[in-house]
Amino acid sequence: MKQEILVKASDLFLDLGFKSVTMDDIAGEMGVSKKTIYSHFENKTKLVEACTMYVFHAVSCGIEEICSLNKNPILELYEIKRMLMEHLKNEKTSPQFQLQKYYPKVYNTLHKKQYQIMYDCVLRNVKKGIKLKIYRENLNIGFVAKIYFSGVTSIKDNRLFPEKEFPAWDLMDDYLEYHLRGIVTPRGRKLLNQIINSNQD
Repeated sequence: MKQEILVKASDLFLDLGFKSVTMDDIAGEMGVSKKTIYSHFENKTKLVEACTMYVFHAVSCGIEEICSLNKNPILELYEIKRMLMEHLKNEKTSPQFQLQKYYPKVYNTLHKKQYQIMYDCVLRNVKKGIKLKIYRENLNIGFVAKIYFSGVTSIKDNRLFPEKEFPAWDLMDDYLEYHLRGIVTPRGRKLLNQIINSNQD
């Protein structure tokens, strides 16, 4: 039952937002009493915390699985982006921004974990790209990994990028292309253009 609550609550939070979904909503959707939910989660904050860790774990496993396929680094980043958008339901409710506003402690814990996994992922990606001569060899790898994380975090801020002007999927595509064009070699640029063109077909 605890796992079922986690799955349903995570879906509702990502669909409708952490603030607007109540314990009553979750109980109603599941056809159980609110008491049942409270028997597993002391309060809504504890449930939000558990759901964010549940989604984070699923995303982390997804990233590791994609990286284990040993695809070319440019395609790897596009595959990770696609998986993230599917898991986070295109982030239409800006879940991270809502976490930061209404559950700052949960957000700060998640933010640290996200930073570590994304930093490590981009670090490996850049090293592999340099080795394959599709990324420039003179890159400051640590800087690239940090600035990528900083950018991905910033574009999720609805105050800077309102959803009506910047749909989440397009925004991630634009940011990823912006990131890659700054680090690719001419050979890498050809690969990038091929991937972009195939994604538009």
